[in-house]
Amino acid sequence: MNLRKWFEAHSLKLLAIRDTPEAIASGVAIGIFFGFTPLFGLKTLLSLFLAWLTRSNLIAAVIAVTLHDLLFPFMPFIYRMEYDVGYWLLSNPHHLPVKLRHMNWADFQWRSWTTFLTVGKPWLLGSVVCALPAAALAYVMSKKIVHRHQVKKASRLAAK
Repeated sequence: MNLRKWFEAHSLKLLAIRDTPEAIASGVAIGIFFGFTPLFGLKTLLSLFLAWLTRSNLIAAVIAVTLHDLLFPFMPFIYRMEYDVGYWLLSNPHHLPVKLRHMNWADFQWRSWTTFLTVGKPWLLGSVVCALPAAALAYVMSKKIVHRHQVKKASRLAAK
């Protein structure tokens, strides 16, 4: 499916939600935030749960998580960038990890729980660091767009 067509269709769904601009925007921000995390299979559930806890819009959170998942062809690059950021933050002195082609990993190392500590911890930290500014930007932009749409809709209804 074309990304532009999907975005147009779902942005209209976001604008049709009957809720406050703040609730819709916080739902979008929560969905974008969890879209960046490498918590496969839990992204939608976690975004729904956090949106429910914060009384944000659940539909907006699900749409935003789904939008982020449409970037699937670019996800290896995004995940590598997140891992690099997390690795750089956790290393002392700060340095970037070795290139993937220079890594010598045997088959058994990928299936070990210790791999989570060596790969998962920097990846999760990097995803949170990268997700926070994206979620904040998504909140500001979506709040402005939804507020403008609701004001236009109210003025059209008042004119009738």
